[in-house]
Amino acid sequence: MRVLLLALLLAGRADGTPGVQAVDAIGVTVGDLGRAVDFYTTFLGFEQVSQAEVGGEAFEKLRSVFPLHAHVATLRLGDERLQLTEYVSPRGRPVPLDSRSNDRWFQHVAIVVSDMDRAYRTLHDAHVAHISPAPQRLPDWNPNAAGIRAFYFRDPDGHPLELIWFPPGKGDPRWQQPTDRLFLGIDHTAIGVADTAESLRFYRDRLGFRIAGTSENWGPEQARIFASPGCARQRGPASSCSSTAPPATDAGAPATSVRTIWCTGRSR
Repeated sequence: MRVLLLALLLAGRADGTPGVQAVDAIGVTVGDLGRAVDFYTTFLGFEQVSQAEVGGEAFEKLRSVFPLHAHVATLRLGDERLQLTEYVSPRGRPVPLDSRSNDRWFQHVAIVVSDMDRAYRTLHDAHVAHISPAPQRLPDWNPNAAGIRAFYFRDPDGHPLELIWFPPGKGDPRWQQPTDRLFLGIDHTAIGVADTAESLRFYRDRLGFRIAGTSENWGPEQARIFASPGCARQRGPASSCSSTAPPATDAGAPATSVRTIWCTGRSR
């Protein structure tokens, strides 16, 4: 069976009323803020732009955590921002050790690189935890994704991250601009969902995102990226948001499935 991924962009809602205007930052909860900041700034090219201590009734009600005392660091990579939060009290639970890419709580941040081999060597030499065995190139039979290279790994808290490299003609045109930087920015964040159609009703119809792109990815390369044998993956067509089960697989095609939704939008 296949996996459905839908690329969404921020736009006005279908009824013409204003939707969400921008993604301000992607938030990640960490166990040790100093360790996390050091990892993202040392190995992934992020720059710290602020750090704050938060607490009090307003934050407690916002996040439904009582009594809340947290330290927050905001990092920037290119035009995008990542917000790291350590809850000093109460302490949260760690990422489950057996988490996989097809779990419903799955979320990753995809970081664009200008040179996949050099970026991978940076992480490999730093003994960063792998999810993928090595960078994978998506095959030529898939015209929308052919040549894209990807590698999954984990930060010190176990959060999945992705390095992604786009060949000419793929991805946002800004990723093709000449640069001497290795780590360029955040292309997207992906979250696991149980029902694609229901998630579209929330993100597209209520929040104002729109479907942006199509691609279907499956096979051994995708299985190695996810470390999920038999994995298939699809970004849904802009003309159809159906999450109904796909046809029976061909001989040798994957037998397992996971449905996710891939979201991207303008950063502030």
